[in-house]
Amino acid sequence: MRIDILTLFPEVFEGYFQASILERAQETDLLQIYTHQIREYTTDKHHVTDEPPYGGGSGMILKPEPIFRAVNAIAPDGVLENWPGDQENRGEQWQPPSRPPLILLTPQGKSFNQKMAGELALLPRLILLCGRYEGIDERVREHLVSAELSIGDYVLTGGELAAMVVVDAVARLIPGVLGAEDAAEQDSFATGLLEGPHYTRPATFGQWVVPDVLRSGHAARIARWRREQALRRTWQRRPELLLTVELSEEDKKFLAVLAEEQTAK
Repeated sequence: MRIDILTLFPEVFEGYFQASILERAQETDLLQIYTHQIREYTTDKHHVTDEPPYGGGSGMILKPEPIFRAVNAIAPDGVLENWPGDQENRGEQWQPPSRPPLILLTPQGKSFNQKMAGELALLPRLILLCGRYEGIDERVREHLVSAELSIGDYVLTGGELAAMVVVDAVARLIPGVLGAEDAAEQDSFATGLLEGPHYTRPATFGQWVVPDVLRSGHAARIARWRREQALRRTWQRRPELLLTVELSEEDKKFLAVLAEEQTAK
């Protein structure tokens, strides 16, 4: 998978993308990440990428021309020919050709989740646009952006951190990136539930002992214990998730036990 990131600060990505799982994914060519400095697609000597908004207001707005030029330069099999900034006849209706999805990272976007990460991981290529300042020219949003994503109900200085989150969440779902084929399938949210507790050696640490079932070697009992622990943790921390997850009859019986425990307190 190839991911292109349009940003005013490409240097902030260098450390994170060159470590651990993301570094190995790139070394094995399972993932290619390219950052593009938006300023390089300006045409004035001062490389201006932002302007005050029409009608007044606080903050600065990212200009459309550099962003259109950047996408025009990096989009494969879908070069944006005759986009409005390059047309002599500005009144002509412009339609973008087929190209990779372009996602704008913005607090106004849909909340990013594991399901979205899985859908994006199926794509061969993706373009991420990092918002900055007060916002972005609406014509970029209307004519280039395929979707808008937010990583939470708060405002960051820019979309760079959000882009890192999206890349990380998507990359680990690409087959082969995590090594073990089913590793991502057991993550929190992957099954609709939060992940339960994990233990490792030593079996006894101070007064705390690893649950007997995990040392029993009984695969079916261990699997059921892990499922119940995931149900318990989800019940305690994110009960709303239980409204949409598919539950077996055993799951429902266990949730009834949890309800009784809560009533008895």
